[in-house]
Amino acid sequence: MSKKSLSTYDRIMQDPKRRNSFEKEYKEFVLSELLLALMENDAKSVRKLAKEAGLSPTAIQDIRSGKQKDIRLTKFLNIARAF
Repeated sequence: MSKKSLSTYDRIMQDPKRRNSFEKEYKEFVLSELLLALMENDAKSVRKLAKEAGLSPTAIQDIRSGKQKDIRLTKFLNIARAF
C-alpha cells in the first residue's frame, strides 16, 4: 500500500514557523471579517463607527482591511462598545 500524500495545508501545518504565521494571519483575517459583518449588520459607515468609537476613520479602515496588524485592547473595546 502506498503512503497517502499530504495536502498543501497539512504540509504547512507540520512546519511550526509556518503554522504560527498562518494562525496569526488567520486571526487577523477573522477580526477584519467580523468588523465588516458588524458594520454591515448595523449599517454603520467607517466614519460613523470611528466617531462612536472615538477613533480616526483611518484606524477603522486599517482594521477593516486587515492592514492593521495588531490592535490595542482599548481600541477593540471602543469598537465593541459602539456596537
